[in-house]
Amino acid sequence: MDATEPMGILPDIYIRLTLDGQNEVAETYTLRIMDNGSGIPAHQMPLALGQFLFSSKYKLKQARGTFGLGGTMTILYGQITTNKPVTVFSSTGTSRIVEYRLMIDIQRNKPIILDRKIHVNPQRGNERWHGTIIELHLEGSYGQASSKVLEYLKQTAIVNPYANITFIDPKGRFYKFERTVTEVPRPPKETEPHPHGVDVETIQRIIRATNARNMLDFMKNNFHRVGDKTAADFLKAAGIPEKINPKRLRPEEIVMLVQKMKEYKGFLPPDASCLSSLGEDLLRAGVLKELEPEFVAVKRRDPSTYSGHPFIVEAAIAYGGKVPAKDEVLLYRFANKIPLVYDESGDVCWRIVRSINWRRYNVTPNMPVAVLIHLCSTKIPYKTVGKEILSDQAEVSREILNAIREVARELALYLSRKERVRRQVRRLNVFARYLPKIAEFSAKLSGIEKPPETDRLYRSQVVFKNFVTRNEFTESEPFDSRIYKTVLVHIINKHETNAVNVKVVGQTSSHSTELIPESTLTSGSEIYETLRGNFTQVKVLAKSSKTDKEGLIDAYIDGISE
Repeated sequence: MDATEPMGILPDIYIRLTLDGQNEVAETYTLRIMDNGSGIPAHQMPLALGQFLFSSKYKLKQARGTFGLGGTMTILYGQITTNKPVTVFSSTGTSRIVEYRLMIDIQRNKPIILDRKIHVNPQRGNERWHGTIIELHLEGSYGQASSKVLEYLKQTAIVNPYANITFIDPKGRFYKFERTVTEVPRPPKETEPHPHGVDVETIQRIIRATNARNMLDFMKNNFHRVGDKTAADFLKAAGIPEKINPKRLRPEEIVMLVQKMKEYKGFLPPDASCLSSLGEDLLRAGVLKELEPEFVAVKRRDPSTYSGHPFIVEAAIAYGGKVPAKDEVLLYRFANKIPLVYDESGDVCWRIVRSINWRRYNVTPNMPVAVLIHLCSTKIPYKTVGKEILSDQAEVSREILNAIREVARELALYLSRKERVRRQVRRLNVFARYLPKIAEFSAKLSGIEKPPETDRLYRSQVVFKNFVTRNEFTESEPFDSRIYKTVLVHIINKHETNAVNVKVVGQTSSHSTELIPESTLTSGSEIYETLRGNFTQVKVLAKSSKTDKEGLIDAYIDGISE
């Protein structure tokens, strides 16, 4: 993913797991992963995949990984369990595809190149293939891990709705998580570390790499939002001469410099340009795509900081649809667009979710409610080295709590409105059944041949009947709502298996307003909603929830004058 987003490429990820054999102890598999990203330059391929801690950068930028250890550790695990090399193909879009067969020299932390080949990269149209293919062998038990693997891929699809993810399991079963949006988030910018967020090791690496000949230039050129005045004020407060060469600092002076940086209150807070959050639209699209909820609310909090590290919290709450009903609220956790699927009970997000009195938000046990928390930062506050549990940083916890409260309030309004609509539906059923009869009987009693029209009091109109949805939103025929104070919309998804996305808009002479935001109706489900406002027309819009998966809907709009 990180190899596609910075280039504005819509990710296409292919994963295939093949069972090679089975012995008394374990099963062996071939794992093949392919992407369409930027590719790895040929001269860096052995080091990137066959050497630990290959990167020496100290600048900060939001990324999914931290040190680049994951890929190399996977290759090493395959090597020590099967003693087979990894095969890598990669191209940056040039006329060549480079192939390596590698193993890792663990003792010397160096790649062992067993074979290197050059293949022709054929041109298709105006482009050549770019990306990376990695194929390795490893031991494992897919039967035990399958539920977590599929859950991980599903959650990855939620938080990356612009990606196509294809997975073929050892039994040949095909799983396709299709993109529903074609917008890639703005890539994060690389930035210098903030003085409040550095440690001794980082300072030592910066000193080794810097060209600054004095401390004033050192502070200005190597730290985030530190200018002439701020640097001079800090050095004065810390008692460090401006003209001293940073390369001549003794170890104990470096430790003292780091302590003074953390204590000094005059540094400007970091900005969030180095972060790449999803944004409310993309997060909503991901939730609608995979959970198909009846209701979803999304909130992106303003950027904040902890210990000199900027961060952004995004939250969503989903109700109904494919969200399972459980005793507790279902929680999905994400960090820098990566699902956190293990050790959830020790995570601060769980503590916050369980501390909330959900009955205040009209949520009761066994309700199909899911909460999603996405934290993006240049340094995720993990509690353990396993990078699955978020620690209880006060600033982060406060933002998570406030984000959940905001989306929970929207759910509370929806649930209370839903109950009011049920009462309204019962009333309208009475009107629909008896109003025409009252008009007819009154006409007979008064000797009038033709009963009076009741449309000014109440009217029901079918705006969609057996409508087959398409990939784009289609408008229904309009309902003339000028004379009605209350309008009720009733939409039914009649398809046996496929979901549909619907929304309702109200129009005046000058503009249109979204009255019901985009919602997903799963197979056989329906939605009632009462609308209020002065609109000349009301329309229902419907489309297929997933590409080329047709839905079948009916939609009715009722208007009542009082």
